[in-house]
Amino acid sequence: MIDIHPVVHAISKLCVAMGVLMLAPAAIDWANGDPNWRAFAMAGGATIVLGLLVAVATPGDGRPLVVEQAFLLTTGLWVVLPLLGAMPFMLGAPAAGWTDAMFESMSGMTTTGTTAFPRLDHLPLGTHLWRGILQWSGGLGIVVVAMVFLPVMRVGGMQFFRSEGFDTMGKVMPRAGQIAAEMTQLYLGITLACAATYTALGMGGFDAVMHALTTCSTGGFGRYDASFAAFPGSIELAASFFTILASIPFVRMLQLVHGDPAPLWRDSQIRAYLGIIAAACLVILVYEALWRSVLPSADLAREVIFHVVTITSGTGFASTDVTQWGYLPFVLLFFIGLIGGCTGSTVCSIKVFRYQVLFEALRGQLTQMQSPHRVRPLRLQGRRLDPEVVNSVMAFFTMFVLSFGALIVALALTGLHPRTALTAAWTAIANIGPIWGPEVTANGSVADFPPSAKWLMIAGMYLGRLELITVFVVLMPRFWRQ
Repeated sequence: MIDIHPVVHAISKLCVAMGVLMLAPAAIDWANGDPNWRAFAMAGGATIVLGLLVAVATPGDGRPLVVEQAFLLTTGLWVVLPLLGAMPFMLGAPAAGWTDAMFESMSGMTTTGTTAFPRLDHLPLGTHLWRGILQWSGGLGIVVVAMVFLPVMRVGGMQFFRSEGFDTMGKVMPRAGQIAAEMTQLYLGITLACAATYTALGMGGFDAVMHALTTCSTGGFGRYDASFAAFPGSIELAASFFTILASIPFVRMLQLVHGDPAPLWRDSQIRAYLGIIAAACLVILVYEALWRSVLPSADLAREVIFHVVTITSGTGFASTDVTQWGYLPFVLLFFIGLIGGCTGSTVCSIKVFRYQVLFEALRGQLTQMQSPHRVRPLRLQGRRLDPEVVNSVMAFFTMFVLSFGALIVALALTGLHPRTALTAAWTAIANIGPIWGPEVTANGSVADFPPSAKWLMIAGMYLGRLELITVFVVLMPRFWRQ
């Protein structure tokens, strides 16, 4: 049997950290004279006490986690923390029910960005700050998990990056804590730079901090019902820049910070990601000019760049209704949302790396059919692709397509319009954010969805954020018999 004590101990310490973070929104609301501070104080106190009690009851032995425990830690974190993170939404404004509070918390921790609250403009500052903190901590968590645990767990071809997670600056990094510390410093630095840029471009201080948290996590929560339409256009360009920055592998940025820029320029994943963004923007602008006779302008180019970046990265901010651009741009945005950004960043969806492996495997297969006696090893980024990596990526694609299809059907059976069911499944399992359909409220929320549809989306967000296979492995009886 698997020893779960180290796993529970690690989760309990993170619960204490979450409880401490709840005190920041409490302080903001208290300073503004908003009685909502009591909700965060109670939730934070309860979370800290619970975490301390469990930590004392399950003392760690200092030994590193085995692979099975890594699976349990990863899947357990994104259950326990969203559960605790939902408490302030129920105890204070907006006094949400259990389903909506859990939806908002899971959407935050998975950096999906879809909201269950139909009116955002008048929520207390503490509530907005907490939504931003949920996304920021979820983004940091997934970066650490992607670089520390997933390569060891061999999920979705991530074993290809096993050496990079522990050899980031040309020297061995033997402890996960050291990797987490390096990533946290970089992540915090990018967030502070983003907040400073937003402030310089005209955002208020609180708005700049809150949106920096949700930009650098590629989460997409906003303070206003109008999302980024509430701000000057120049802020969209800043958001696009920092979103792209958060969408490339953090290990490459660490190497750059440590004086080695070469891997950043050589990384084919980054070049492909930027190429996809550029090509999508060009196609949409040409379509608008030739087929819809929309004259090119700086404003249109800015809006196209902003929405292509925010959809590709899974951030989900919006400043205009992209369905008004026509069918081709909408379909293009839908499919690039299923590509995502780079592995080892805060983004979600399938990710560029897996498409690179897929196309390399297809090319190898075609070459083998043309020249059966020719031996040509598969290669990516100058390295040989092991068959285990290729098989793992193919298993991920298969699982993603099957889960996506099943979620579409399940959401449609709850009574949602087919377009709503399709885009809700898309946004949940790829952790993107926007949904289009008649049941969606004016600010893009799922407040009018039936509870069953919300819980299906919660499950989809959870599966998508943890790369699907991570969760399914834990659900297999064989896993528990090891």
